[in-house]
Amino acid sequence: MAEIEDGHVDVVGMWVTEDGHIRQELLPDGRYDEARGERASAYTGRYTVTGSHLDYVDDTGFTATGDIRDGVLYHEHLVLYRESRPS
Repeated sequence: MAEIEDGHVDVVGMWVTEDGHIRQELLPDGRYDEARGERASAYTGRYTVTGSHLDYVDDTGFTATGDIRDGVLYHEHLVLYRESRPS
């Protein structure tokens, strides 16, 4: 489950669809880098977190939203799972 710090869910890390096709890395500086299949950096931009809600603005100006529920990221029509962090 995502940890809560200062009232916001910790979302930093790699989030992946069940089939591994889409990989969205949420970086600690508020940027994201999303790969689609073999296409690295298919989408890049910035994100903000308010509670468990995410707002995205990609580098072309396109906007999207997401929500963390029960440790799962629901990003528009995608369902992404946090990739295990190395121990």
